[in-house]
Parts: sequence; C-alpha cells; structure tokens
Amino acid sequence: MDLSPARKTLHTPHLLLQAGHDGLAGALLDFQQRNQAHFARWDPPTPPGFYTEAVQTERLRTALKAFGEGQGFRWWISPVDAPDQIIGTVNFSQVSRGAFHSAVLGYAIDREWQGRGLMHEALVAALAEAFSPRINLHRVQAAFRPENTRSGALLQRLGFRPIGLSPDYLFIDGAWRDHQLCALLNPAFHTPSGW
Repeated sequence: MDLSPARKTLHTPHLLLQAGHDGLAGALLDFQQRNQAHFARWDPPTPPGFYTEAVQTERLRTALKAFGEGQGFRWWISPVDAPDQIIGTVNFSQVSRGAFHSAVLGYAIDREWQGRGLMHEALVAALAEAFSPRINLHRVQAAFRPENTRSGALLQRLGFRPIGLSPDYLFIDGAWRDHQLCALLNPAFHTPSGW
C-alpha cells in the first residue's frame, strides 16, 4: 500500500531520480558489479549473494515498500537520456517522526560519473523533496569518513554543518572506521498538527 505523498520521480537538468521497479534489477546489478572495488573503501561489507539479480530485485522491492510506507526514501539515479541505466543512488533511511522528524542520508555515484557535479545536482533535488511538505523532515544527518574529502566538500557545499567525530562508527573495509557526522536543518519545516 502506498501511503507516502512523496514524489517517486524527480527530474533535474541532467538526471532522473526514480524510486525504482523490478525492471531495474539488471541495471542495479550492473551498477553494483561495475563499482564493487570503488565502493568497497566506503561501504559496509556486502552479504553473500549480493551480486545477483535476485538480491537486487529484493533490494528494489524493499526500498519501494519503505518508500510507500514513508519509512525510507531511496531514488536510483539515471542520466536523463538513459532512464534504464543506474549511475547512482540517494537514500534517506532511519526515518524517525514524532519530536525528531529526522533521517540519515546516504548516497553513491558510479566511478565513471563522479567529478561532474551530478551528485550535487541529485542531492539538491532529493533534499528539496525531503524538506518539502510531502516528506517534511526537520533534520537530515550524514556521516562520512574523514579521508573522503570529496564527500565532505560536497556536504559542506550543500550547507551541512559539522556535529563531530564519531569513533568506530561503522565497520567498513575490514575495520571499524571513524566518521565525521554532520547535519542539515529544514528552514521551512511544517510543524505537524496534533503534537
């Protein structure tokens, strides 16, 4: 059941961000396989069977279910002229309502497409949707490894403010890794009625 009013498709000048469907499983598998070494330095370990179309189909379905229930919002990024090719993702997970109205931001872009300003373009669109009355988050938090200077610079350009360093935050690339935490607040947050 689709209870979320959030837009499943976002358009930017160069990109299409879509919530996904089963038909993208092959493209998602290709994206993951193509970038396996590229993502290994920044992402947690993948479970057995991750690099199969069946697992990628399940990931798409799980993300779409969470999207429809307002529990998470993931868009798969495609070039505007190639909607069946996946070159990245933007994800708002751990959505919390009540007095918090917050989520955790995650994102990734294909190694061949980085350095062109496309992730900035995608995040501007996704954050606008996250802060719109449709999703109405008050706060978005992100975490990045301090040595990932590109990610840190991107978040700073988007207006994220540092919170502090969290030691041993995530198990990545064979060890517990420190992460810099930062957050962005919604200047137009709509206080829900009935608090």
